Amino acid sequence: MPSHLVDALLARGCAVVAVDNFVTGTKDNVAHLGERPDFTLVEADVADGLPDHHPALAQRFDAILHMASPASPTDFATLPIEILRVGSQATLHLLDRARADGARFILASTSEAYGDPKVHPQPESYWGNVNPVGVRSVYDESKRFAEAATMAYHRHHGVDVGIVRIFNTYGPRMRPDDGRAVPTFITQALRGQPITLHGTGTQTRSICYVDDLVRGILMLLDSTETGPINCGTEDEFSMRELAELIVRLTGSESVVTYLPRTADDPEMRRPDLTLARTRLGFAPRVGVEEGLRRTIEHFAQRIGKLSAQRVG
Repeated sequence: MPSHLVDALLARGCAVVAVDNFVTGTKDNVAHLGERPDFTLVEADVADGLPDHHPALAQRFDAILHMASPASPTDFATLPIEILRVGSQATLHLLDRARADGARFILASTSEAYGDPKVHPQPESYWGNVNPVGVRSVYDESKRFAEAATMAYHRHHGVDVGIVRIFNTYGPRMRPDDGRAVPTFITQALRGQPITLHGTGTQTRSICYVDDLVRGILMLLDSTETGPINCGTEDEFSMRELAELIVRLTGSESVVTYLPRTADDPEMRRPDLTLARTRLGFAPRVGVEEGLRRTIEHFAQRIGKLSAQRVG
């Protein structure tokens, strides 16, 4: 998603400096930007602070958007310390820079802040149902800490902030081995492999196409809203329905198989978008089938390329 946001900011005429350590990302996602003078890519870990030796980072910024963090359930097991550091140390470093520059600070938070919700759909006023020591807690609690830090800097230092709680988002440029439902199901369907569902597949999600999410984030950036504000879509369906839809759209003969349910996996997930509508004028535009077709086309090309590279 961050690379899509870079594209949108450049299209506005902004100069953009992106900082990434590529622990989960890839430079391929910004390769199309080439040597544009208005885009600079700095390879660094923001949990260590912004490197002061790079000339692109010596300038004053009007806005700082904190999009960093591994976000897949598979990352929770393999990158737990990295997730905690980027949610805590990186957030504090970037808030300090926003304070020094007088920049607007946008935090990419998550629907995981609600945990396995007992309120449905989830409004921003709901405080959540989170297991603070479970396998997902490294992500859930790092984002909840980041929200608390953001609001502390806003209240104590007067930093101009906005918090967006991002619900399940999908689209081109995701990793085929990401571990989240959409890329997993698409990759399996395109390869003719069984579609693996955790539990009975009755748990529900509302998935948002990346272009809609980027519009919502830019609306928050342009506003004076502090948030948190939910961003996503209200089209809710079960994981089994999603798997069957992807099989149909890919023309695959894959069959659905079942695996044990993962710990603390939310039973339901759908945003209440009232605040996003009334405060930002946001509404999703891309339908589920249209978004999935675009994503499937991207994955078909990417998987074909990867296969050709292995053969070569």
